[in-house]
Amino acid sequence: MQRRLTPGLALLRVAGFAALLLLFWNPVTSRRVAGDAPRLVLLDASLSMGGRGGSWREALDSARVLARGGVIWRFGSDVRGYDSLPPTDGASRLAPALAAAAGRGGPVVVVTDGAVGDLRDVPLDLLRRARVVLLPRRPFFDAFVAAVDGPRRVSGGDTVRLRVSYGTAGKTDGKRETGNGKRGATLAVYLGARRIASRDVLLPDSGTISTELPFPVSRFPVPGWSALNVRLEGVADSEPRDDARLFVLEVSPQPSVVVLAAPPDWDARFLARTLQDVARVPVRSFVKVEPRSEAWRDAATLASVPASQVAQAVGAAELVARVGDAAALARFAPHGAVLEWPTARGREGDWYVQPPGASPLAGALAGIAWDSLPPATWVADLAPENSAVAVLSARLARRGASRPMVVVAEREGRRRATIGAGGLYRWAFRGGASAEAYRALVAALADWLLAAGDGKAERFVPLTHEGANGLPLVWRWTGSGAPRDLAVTLTAGSKRRADTLRFDVTGRAELLLPPGVYAYSRQDGPERGLVAVDTYSDEWRPDAPVLRAQEGAPAGRLVTTAMRDRWWLFLFAIAAFAAEWAWRRRQGLP
Repeated sequence: MQRRLTPGLALLRVAGFAALLLLFWNPVTSRRVAGDAPRLVLLDASLSMGGRGGSWREALDSARVLARGGVIWRFGSDVRGYDSLPPTDGASRLAPALAAAAGRGGPVVVVTDGAVGDLRDVPLDLLRRARVVLLPRRPFFDAFVAAVDGPRRVSGGDTVRLRVSYGTAGKTDGKRETGNGKRGATLAVYLGARRIASRDVLLPDSGTISTELPFPVSRFPVPGWSALNVRLEGVADSEPRDDARLFVLEVSPQPSVVVLAAPPDWDARFLARTLQDVARVPVRSFVKVEPRSEAWRDAATLASVPASQVAQAVGAAELVARVGDAAALARFAPHGAVLEWPTARGREGDWYVQPPGASPLAGALAGIAWDSLPPATWVADLAPENSAVAVLSARLARRGASRPMVVVAEREGRRRATIGAGGLYRWAFRGGASAEAYRALVAALADWLLAAGDGKAERFVPLTHEGANGLPLVWRWTGSGAPRDLAVTLTAGSKRRADTLRFDVTGRAELLLPPGVYAYSRQDGPERGLVAVDTYSDEWRPDAPVLRAQEGAPAGRLVTTAMRDRWWLFLFAIAAFAAEWAWRRRQGLP
């Protein structure tokens, strides 16, 4: 009898090969399983929840009900455990809270007013997973002072020019109007209880605008650090805590740094601006615009200044920066440190800066990517001195011998630095790492030149002298060596407190303080100054919600399984091929 292949044998072979194909392909399947982690409720504890129109009590009750024996975390400036105290955080950052919740597992519920400040940083998959319970603030009208900017250090005879940004938000009920139907108000500057400047302004319908408030330094009673209070008056708004901002500045009888530019150029302009930021002492600039005239002008106001007054400022300064024509500047003889920057062009071309070698400034200039900086446009032949040390050198088109472009020298207790290159302002103009390199170079030169004079050799300085309510003040390490923790004493009126600045590896420390004006000092160091914490916060303003209420993704965790993880599929393939082999043997097939 003839043997033939039956349908049963064909079916077993097809089933065996299908199982092998699935194992080679190894598809992955996903399914959601119930998690064993309890529900996590993220409670918005930013100041807006307890501000005007906020729903803090309702948020507390909702969080307790939604937790159902689970866990409640507070989020705002950071993420921390639950307590029922009123909100104190000056920012509403949801992204760190959702990231921490994702690592924990379990269902997530967010209770907020919807005005979060980092929505762009929140991963969409984490946001879709969370259930959002929205408790929007009740609408109200608010007028506010958004920001105050101005010179940080001034000297006698200067004019302080504050740039004040102000605006309105929310409903316009209760507004005060002028005769032409516009909302009117008064911006006033107070030193203590005394008004020293004011200006009538018109409030915008919404948004923010700016204006300038000038006043002479002569209105300050004594030199030293002062905290100005810039207020918006004459407005009937519903939230008074953002109607004023503090601004800290230092008044000195004479400028400690004087910048002379003859004629003024971009290098002189950027040098004066950067010295104003990094020298931590009063800076005043004078420019000579007309080459054939002996007239000088104040660089800030362009007001005419007699040469005798310029000579008096130069004689009293601890550091004089002379930029421009050496012949025009030779008549002013400084008594302290000198920064020379002659503009007599040397050899032109693309001069690329080389990494700095051994010098007194090498430590302050470490870590800068010098190869990425724009080239200098020319480098001069600096006259050699016995005590001169090259700080930076440059090579033309990165080839040939290097030529010094910044040198420092010290003779008979007087320090001198010379910059023999042009176009360095492009470092600052470019921004980013190049601007930081320019700032580091100017700061290092100023610190070294002032070290024997008015330099304070401070180990730390406040990065910002003013802070918003609920946000920490930031401090920056400026001393030599690795950053380390330092004790600091803070005095506000009759109250005194001791704190510790804990610097991280980047030289940054934060200190959270309640609103007030604080004089800081260190018992065994030269650090002295003034910092202030405003009652103002962006959270007081009636911002529209950027989050929407949603139910969120189903609770549980997503489990993925590969086909090769299913052990029974291997047994099925083996069984199919074994059964086919046995069947074929019984039928006498090969």
